[in-house]
This record gives sequence, structure tokens and C-alpha cells, in this order.
Amino acid sequence: MLQHKDFLSIHDLSVDEVQEILTFAAELKSMQKAGIEHHLLKGKTLGMIFEKSSTRTRVSFETGMYQLGGQALFLSNRDLQLGRGEPIKDTARVLSRYLDGIMIRTFGHDRIEEFAAYASVPVINALSDLLHPCQVMTDLLTIQEHKGKDLHGLKMVYVGDGNNMTNSYMYGAAKVGMNFIAATPKEYRPDPEIFEKAKLDAEETGASIHLMEDPFEAVKEADIVVTDTWASMGQEDEHEARKKIFAPYQVNDELLAAADKRVIVMHCLPAYRGEEITEDVMERFASVIFDEAENRLHVQKAIMALLMMD
Repeated sequence: MLQHKDFLSIHDLSVDEVQEILTFAAELKSMQKAGIEHHLLKGKTLGMIFEKSSTRTRVSFETGMYQLGGQALFLSNRDLQLGRGEPIKDTARVLSRYLDGIMIRTFGHDRIEEFAAYASVPVINALSDLLHPCQVMTDLLTIQEHKGKDLHGLKMVYVGDGNNMTNSYMYGAAKVGMNFIAATPKEYRPDPEIFEKAKLDAEETGASIHLMEDPFEAVKEADIVVTDTWASMGQEDEHEARKKIFAPYQVNDELLAAADKRVIVMHCLPAYRGEEITEDVMERFASVIFDEAENRLHVQKAIMALLMMD
């Protein structure tokens, strides 16, 4: 069982806890594929607070709770007094009296941290502007499926905007011993504090964490190349400007020619084909990318069960 009440950041987990989640997720996936009932959270209820819209997050968490024998409640700002200004700490304490766990998808990471500080039940970070730990744990499981269980020494390169995915990739790679490079424009590097923390985490596993500007230099001999949208939610007004800035960071055939011949390409979706990734590359690696999308279900089930089981 995890030694933490909450799941807010991969940085908070030990190396063993990261592996525990991945191993349990693989077991739950096998059980689900075999049609074996696994009602580990029977009678439990998860509150799902959405301040940002979602496809994969809502469906995977809601379906996951159903498969675990529990129930999920969708709660938007329109459904909660949070949307009318009720303090986070009051909402957290009230919901803790009704629910067995709370999942939040929001903007500022401080909102999740405050919620967790006042909640007496587990709180799961389903995305903030700073971190997206559920997605990166999902990607680690997907890499295991396609590259083998031992991730130590693999080279993973992220190409694009140094956003919440990049931040969480640095933590995730450090915990499993993968060598990680973020190739971004200088002005769009990932969070510097997280970069330093990830480098410290990497000392335990022998991983390396680096930042580069040249994507072609970064992807040399890469085992895994990952990307994400150039304009995240809340940055829509920057979209056209970002398209020009990030054009040299497109994941295309020319870029992948420098990578290992057995490279896999991943994308957390939604993908803007023709921008951060070409249509051809997206379709060529569709089997990996949609395994990645499916694995949100299995990893989040593992996280919920480990946090919420009696």
C-alpha cells in the first residue's frame, strides 16, 4: 500500500511505490481483459471535481470506479459552491464527510495542494497547470509494455512545450532510471525548480535529466519520443503565435530519422495533427498511442485502489 494519503506528484513517491503502482496496474489490466471481477472498492464513492474539461480523464476515472465496484460523482464548478466562491478548505472538509476519495482536474496546482491539506480522504491530482502525474504513470506502463519491464537506461526525449507533462516526465523518468531530455525553445523550458528536484531524484536510480534546445541533437538514439499540444488549455489565444515558435519541434519523419530504429512515439492526446505531430507519424504509432490512452484506465484504477482500499 502507498505510504501517502494523496497522489499529487510522482516526486512524492518512493522508487518502490512507483513500481508498486505499475505492477498493480498491469495486474488489474490482465484481470479486466480476462473478465475477472475485481470489486476492490465496493461501496466506495469518488468525487470528481472538474474545473477543466476532459475526455480521457472523466471516462477513465468513472469507468474505473465502476469496474472497482464503486461509484463516481461528476462535479463541475456549476455543481459546487466552489464556483460561487466557497473557500477550498470548506469544500474539502465537507466533501470528506461524504466521499471516500476526491479527484481534481484544475488550473493552479496550489488549489490541489490546499484541497489535500484540508481533506481527510485521499486526493488525486488528475491534472494541474504544473503537473499531470496520472498521465505520466500511464506512459511508464505503456513503455513497459512496448520496451520491457526494466526501464532503466532507456532514453526518452520530450519535444515541444515545457508544460505540465514535461514537468511530470522529469519526475517519472528519474524514479524509474530512464535518461530524459526535454527539447524545448529556451523561453519554454520546464519548471526550473522541478528540474532541480528531478535531478536529485535521478541520483537514486542513476538516471540523467537534461534540457536542450536542438530537437535533432536531443533525439539521437532515442528509444521513446513524446510530444504534446503546443497550446494547453487556457493558452488558446496564444495558439497562432506558438505554431510559429514551435514549428521546428514538430515530431515528423525527418526528426525520427535520428532516433533509434526501434523508437516508439507517444502522445497524451488530444493531438493536433499537422502541428506538434504529423498525420503519418500519428497513424504509424497509433497502436502505441491508443494503448497509452487505454492505460489511463488501468493506472488510475491502481492508484484509486491503493489509496482507498480498507
